[in-house]
Amino acid sequence: MSSPSYPALSYELYPPRNAEAEESLWTTVRRLEDTRPDFVSVTYGAAGSNQETAIALLRRLLTETTLKPLAHLTCIGSSREELTGIVERLIGGGVRGILALRGDAPDGHAHDADGSHAGDVEHADELVRLIREVEAQHTAQLAAGRVSVGVAAYATRHPDSPSLEQDIEVLLAKEAAGADFAITQVFFRPSDYAGLVRRARRAGVTLPIIPGVMPLTSTRRLKRLSGLAGIDVDQGLWDRLEGARSPEERRRIGVAATVDLARAALADGAPGIHLYTFNEHAAALDVLDALDLERPPQAGLAASL
Repeated sequence: MSSPSYPALSYELYPPRNAEAEESLWTTVRRLEDTRPDFVSVTYGAAGSNQETAIALLRRLLTETTLKPLAHLTCIGSSREELTGIVERLIGGGVRGILALRGDAPDGHAHDADGSHAGDVEHADELVRLIREVEAQHTAQLAAGRVSVGVAAYATRHPDSPSLEQDIEVLLAKEAAGADFAITQVFFRPSDYAGLVRRARRAGVTLPIIPGVMPLTSTRRLKRLSGLAGIDVDQGLWDRLEGARSPEERRRIGVAATVDLARAALADGAPGIHLYTFNEHAAALDVLDALDLERPPQAGLAASL
């Protein structure tokens, strides 16, 4: 008899900037751990600007929790040798999932004469290929298994891309290089995710595309996300948040909007949901409660069935 299929559940965390933030993060980690996610992703600064803090968080997640970390890794500003060393360090430390990203160029990052960034791994598909090359040298450590490699997808046009079609060509290249799945950047309309999947499948992309959603509980966050993703703010949601008469009402509005996005994506066949948490568990758990996702039984119970 085949096992039942459950939507995947995952969260994004970022390394703490100070002791106070670390204490708050670990409260969030413990609360999210109770929901038994499939993985949690750990962000990584431009050119590894917070590399040691990120690796320390990955180490703690591996040794002090039941969570499976997915390590972000960006390639802009890093040489092939540096990236090879980081991947070897991640695999040697027990990490079995990597999110391969181009990343943003750090401030003051040099450019070559032809306009390209300095360094010899400039695009995410090249980084995926490098991860696979390093993986092939460590089959013993991996017990002949594989590292799970994720990549980014864009439900709206990437800010640096000339077209939606170009974005799909890039996603195809990432899959051809060896990517296993994709997680979308934030989006504001259900049709954004459905359109991405439709374009991707038509072009021949077969990897699972997980929608990334975030509790949209403040206009400040909306504005920040809009700037980071290079997409227009949803004006209707902005107006509703602006008109809220209390923080509680604002949170209810934002959570409801996020739940609507997630439900629509699941109805369109999404394999799961990835929640960007901003290291805050309350609104993320509100979204999860409202979605009422089916989760697999706990390991002990599963073993007894």
